[in-house]
Amino acid sequence: MCWCTLSLLLTTGIGCGRIDGSTMRDRFDRGTIQVSCDETFKPVVDQLVMVYESQYPDTKINVHYKPEAECLNDLLDSSIRMVIATRGYSASEQKMIIDSLDTDPQQMVVARDLVTVLVHPSMPDPFFSMTELKDLLSGRSKENLVPVFDGNRATSTVRFMIDSVLKGDSLGKNVVAAKNSVDVIDYVSRVPKAVGFVGFSWIGNMDDTAQVTARKKIRIAYIESTDSAGAYVQPSQYFIYTKSYPLVRDLVYVLKERHQGLGHAFASFMEGDRGQLIFRRSYLMPVLKPNYIRNTKINEKLTTGK
Repeated sequence: MCWCTLSLLLTTGIGCGRIDGSTMRDRFDRGTIQVSCDETFKPVVDQLVMVYESQYPDTKINVHYKPEAECLNDLLDSSIRMVIATRGYSASEQKMIIDSLDTDPQQMVVARDLVTVLVHPSMPDPFFSMTELKDLLSGRSKENLVPVFDGNRATSTVRFMIDSVLKGDSLGKNVVAAKNSVDVIDYVSRVPKAVGFVGFSWIGNMDDTAQVTARKKIRIAYIESTDSAGAYVQPSQYFIYTKSYPLVRDLVYVLKERHQGLGHAFASFMEGDRGQLIFRRSYLMPVLKPNYIRNTKINEKLTTGK
């Protein structure tokens, strides 16, 4: 009788473990997930992950930084729980995710970024109209300048400039591909005719000592304003907010998680007060919390003419 009772208890215990399954699943405070992220957002995403993991030490968010095209390919990779890029999924991509992974994905714009134009410190007048940028990127510029991008594959910066500046035209043969954003900054600092294009996340944080050091090696160009004729603006949070700076883009997450696990929790963290504050302190523009504009004295924000 005792052996039968013991056998029944063991069987019941094992059965409960299998049915429940919660011990095998990650959740907000424990577990490991894989995230695919556009390399252009590495500085701010590193900050987000560091703060989240310090709050929940039993979690591990492994972020794989790649060109955006590779991140978008990961939309159909079942091992990747979340994708962070400058765009979400299309209707056709959503259908493929549902059909292939048997899960309905979620997406959300959580912040806005911009493309920063960098020049060598020796360039006397770093002003570019949108027409001049188009001529530069298409190879029609007469100034023999060298455009430099963050890779030789389909990065988000390349795609954005083709879509927003070239309007679908091809890049010129004068374009140079660096390995990543850090190498773009280094290249521009060494080559007087170089004009680099990187995400603001890599150069805009004045509280980051590495970025402050990098800014001393290059100059940040002024770009033709979208709302003031004859005016040129440098990248800043304010001009992301007003969209006076013409090269503004989104930071979007796509979540492909079947249960309310660590991926959902990290997404909620980015949407919440702490995550939005991290975006703000990284000098991007959070979009899910109120933003306030205060009048202040500044040395230089808006320049008219060349």
